[in-house]
Amino acid sequence: MNVIIAGAGIGGLTAALCLQKSGHRVQLLEQAAEFTEVGAGIQCGANALRVLDYLGLRSQIEAIAVDPLRADFRDYKTGKVLYSVPFGKAYLERHGAPYLHVHRADLHQILVSAFLANDPAAVALNTTVVGYTEEANKVTVHCADGSQIEGDCLAAADGVKSIIRDQLLGKKNPVYTGNVAWRGVVPVDRLPADFMEKTVSNFVGPNKHMVIYYLRKQQLVNFVGVVEHSAWEEASWTTKAPKAELEQDFDGWHPTVQAVIAAVDKDQCYRWALHNHKPFTQWSSKRVTLLGDAAHATLPFMASGAAMAIEDGRILQRALDQASNVEQGLQLYQRNRLSRTAKIQNMSTNMGKLYHLKNNFLLRMAFKTLAILPGKKEEFLPDYDANIIPIR
Repeated sequence: MNVIIAGAGIGGLTAALCLQKSGHRVQLLEQAAEFTEVGAGIQCGANALRVLDYLGLRSQIEAIAVDPLRADFRDYKTGKVLYSVPFGKAYLERHGAPYLHVHRADLHQILVSAFLANDPAAVALNTTVVGYTEEANKVTVHCADGSQIEGDCLAAADGVKSIIRDQLLGKKNPVYTGNVAWRGVVPVDRLPADFMEKTVSNFVGPNKHMVIYYLRKQQLVNFVGVVEHSAWEEASWTTKAPKAELEQDFDGWHPTVQAVIAAVDKDQCYRWALHNHKPFTQWSSKRVTLLGDAAHATLPFMASGAAMAIEDGRILQRALDQASNVEQGLQLYQRNRLSRTAKIQNMSTNMGKLYHLKNNFLLRMAFKTLAILPGKKEEFLPDYDANIIPIR
């Protein structure tokens, strides 16, 4: 088939590589003038890594990643561990693939290089999609420069503000969650030698939390701090904000948090509003479908947004290969992704509420309860294997 993919982010590129591997012709459309990705971290579990391994990219990713020992949820003042999730050797033995921290830009570059090695003429940069026309035997994509591109189907991987989704489903305005997120990346040589173990440290407290972990073989430290604000407008990842406001938001927090904030450049503090979509009940037509954030924008509290987009790409490929026509393939893809992605969207929303419980006693009790629950809640994430799970 001739498949058009709008958006060359992690989800769009993964889908493109999967489809190319099946022998389909892919036309990748990207509105940016060059391949770029923001500087931030991704937590990449076994479910995502299995797909990347299928594409032959696992060794490249492991070479630039960090494999944390565990994730610790800590009291925001004392640093006391409230709940831990083991990673490292135990995770690898349990799931057959490691849990990795990857710099988003590094993963993106690996995917770009693999795609261009397959077919360098298959990408159109500086191409903004403004709509599409769907017909019985084809879909035509309309671009801002007046050009038109025809294909057998269209996959929209154009993000949370998807133009294609708005045409397909009607305007879907996300709802502001009451949270804003700070992010930044700090060179590790600016921090004390005994700064932190090779872990994910999630400091949780009333109305806010901060997640800290290493990137690039422990050369960098990534942080994301989420704070409740009554109103906020800016949703862009690339909006800078005053460091003094970051310092104020986390005043009095644990010394590890203070060390990261002190080390970040004052002009490298980014802040954006977190918006949420309720899960959609459908996202495909006869020849058009959605993928990644366009289909299921997810709050960051399960660290699974990128992983869900990676899974999408593999299941889309398998569905199109398995079905007898495009429409059946897109319905099969949608049917096998709706419930899983909705579950993760809902769990992410609920985890955000847990992190920010205003009563410290209730917060500690909640994490103690998580620690003794049978059947760990996080197992359904890495146990999912998009390469072999039956799709019907």
